[in-house]
Amino acid sequence: MRKIVAGLFISLDGVTEAPDQWHFPYFDDAMGAQVDALTARSDTMLVGRRTWEEFASFWPTADMEMAAHMNDTPKLVVSTTLENVDAWQNSTLVEGDPIKTLAELKEGPGKDISVVGSSTLVRSLLRAKVLDELHLLVHPIAVGHGARLFDEGETVPLELVESTAFSTGVLHTVYRPA
Repeated sequence: MRKIVAGLFISLDGVTEAPDQWHFPYFDDAMGAQVDALTARSDTMLVGRRTWEEFASFWPTADMEMAAHMNDTPKLVVSTTLENVDAWQNSTLVEGDPIKTLAELKEGPGKDISVVGSSTLVRSLLRAKVLDELHLLVHPIAVGHGARLFDEGETVPLELVESTAFSTGVLHTVYRPA
């Protein structure tokens, strides 16, 4: 059975938006190895509309090591507003009820389905109880502004499965729904 696994860069104050603005000073080989290990477990990316639009404007023409992986990996896009996802190769718009579709995909063959970015989607998957693992790379910085993983007032019980501290002060924590 496949798992749906989310991996997010997150600040101490819960911000997941625009990690390119605050994440890189903390990136090292240990974190890179963790990200690579998570990537190797999956054969499909799952993204929401905003993440897909941001990535689709960058990765198709990117000239860097990770571009081939990002472009060649099948991508499932959850959106109620996009009409097509032709702008980025190997993208498929999830039609109908995404929770039902994803639950069915989990029963099929293949590696894990990796949620990339997409905090709003991650929250929805947690509420629907279809997200199997939540990997957070918690950075030792309070960003102070930006979209957060959890909305104020929202209660989301999680169980800690694993944690690792990197020399940069970043914590890799793995949770599953409680």
